[in-house]
Amino acid sequence: MKSKAQKGEELKKGKKLLEGSNVLVFADFSGVTTANTTKLRKVMRESDGEFLVIKKRLLNLLLKEKGVSFNMREFGGQVGTIFSKGDIEKISGPVYNFFSKLEVPEGGDKQMWVKKILGAFDVKAGKAVGADQIMFIGKLPPREVLLAQLLGMLAAPLRSFMYLLQEKSKKQG
Repeated sequence: MKSKAQKGEELKKGKKLLEGSNVLVFADFSGVTTANTTKLRKVMRESDGEFLVIKKRLLNLLLKEKGVSFNMREFGGQVGTIFSKGDIEKISGPVYNFFSKLEVPEGGDKQMWVKKILGAFDVKAGKAVGADQIMFIGKLPPREVLLAQLLGMLAAPLRSFMYLLQEKSKKQG
């Protein structure tokens, strides 16, 4: 059990993180080893985010103070919060990749760790985001890859047309 001073420190840290965050992602970390939790913290720092375990009641107080009506108590179990400075698209990929790559115990469901992603809250938009949306966005390739695919799709008909013209000129010449 944490003392009042420890909870006060936790509130200060949570308030500081919340001020600079655009997105909060919630994940159930029960069953996740300490080593994997440390890896998650490292991955989140690399992605402009920070993983913090804070009591749901304290996080509710922080959210209410900021004017956000979101009830953390709807989530069961131990909830960890990922505070992200980036957009939801930027943090969903690393969160999904981390949980999807955790080792599944023998006889366990392949998606057991991915199901630990509980949802998110977009602070800028002021709306809750479901876990299924986080997983869907997380599965998408990075922006640069999508742009390269789009460019390839746009260039393909032109390339085919140029090939056709080239072959036609060979036959005529």
